[in-house]
Amino acid sequence: MIGHSGRVSDEQQLDGGIANAGNVVRVGPHVLRPSTEHSTSVHAFLRAAQRVGFDGVPTPVGIDRDGRERLVFIDGDVPVPPYPEWSQSDTALASIARLLRKLHDASREFDPHGFGWSDSLADPAGGTFVCHNDVCPENVVFRAGIAVALLDFEFAAPGRLIYDIAHLARLCVPIEDEFDQTRLGWLPADRPTRLRLVADAYGLDRDGRSELLPAINDAIDRVENAVRRSVQAGHPKSVDMWNRTGGGERYERRRRWWILHHDEFAASLT
Repeated sequence: MIGHSGRVSDEQQLDGGIANAGNVVRVGPHVLRPSTEHSTSVHAFLRAAQRVGFDGVPTPVGIDRDGRERLVFIDGDVPVPPYPEWSQSDTALASIARLLRKLHDASREFDPHGFGWSDSLADPAGGTFVCHNDVCPENVVFRAGIAVALLDFEFAAPGRLIYDIAHLARLCVPIEDEFDQTRLGWLPADRPTRLRLVADAYGLDRDGRSELLPAINDAIDRVENAVRRSVQAGHPKSVDMWNRTGGGERYERRRRWWILHHDEFAASLT
């Protein structure tokens, strides 16, 4: 392909992702990935976060002529399923929560009004702070087992900060039936204790802890609805994931598991 400088360059495919699987590549110091109608809004937010001193996000370069967004590559380790054991440690989880807190602190300085945002995973209650909404292990860069940067802001949108923490918990504690935990390579763990760790590392106060479980309910509903809409629209990768992971039964398993263990999670936050 023709690189940003106009010279022919090689593309190195990067692993991970669902919607963009196979379409994210590294070219020298940059990453190229499909842009969306919201990419310019995301780039404005990333630049604003960096201006206030948060360096845990990619530096946007722009949108190439072929329609792909170009960002500066962040060196480090990015775990993909089945998740390696080091990425499942309490140390790794706490570092993700602390990193998200820093992103949220930076987002307080950014006014999202006047920009367009994805509504796929956006907080149904709305809000004024830009949230990532998809902090899963494969969207985190680690160095020596510590989270240093967040990737893939495709689903970023204004919302409540607690809702963003709920998505982190859903994906990194994780809030998932044992069958699906195993499928993704998660080892057995005390999930309520891991949720408490997220709350402690992030620095959630008493009010935040009381709001976290209802926000997890919202996050569980939102992601299921988003996947179902994508499948009904016939998006090939969503349909493939739906079929590979058991269709609607996966979401029913998750909900049953969450209801069964809800009181344990509530007790862990008191």
